[in-house]
Amino acid sequence: MIFMTVPDTETGAKIGKSAVEAGLAACANIIPGLRSIYKWKGKVCDDPEALVIFKTRKSLVKKLEKFCKKLHPYEVPEFISIKIESGSEDYLKWITESTKKN
Repeated sequence: MIFMTVPDTETGAKIGKSAVEAGLAACANIIPGLRSIYKWKGKVCDDPEALVIFKTRKSLVKKLEKFCKKLHPYEVPEFISIKIESGSEDYLKWITESTKKN
């Protein structure tokens, strides 16, 4: 699973749909309504954001990161990978099947 913040749900939908269409992710969930407080270039920022959660295979994480960076408006976008330790066998199979062409 990949966590990636975006400035708004429209940006998340654009990147998420493109990644799914490219076969780099089986799914992209977009969660609106985040409030992010972070330090950037020496300044504390407090901004609204949305979160995109991608489901993909481990072998595609680097390709997905490169793909997302090309479409992302941030200079340094968040892109954090978390290993799926276990889950529904049918769901995990679906992730593999949905991303097989890559």
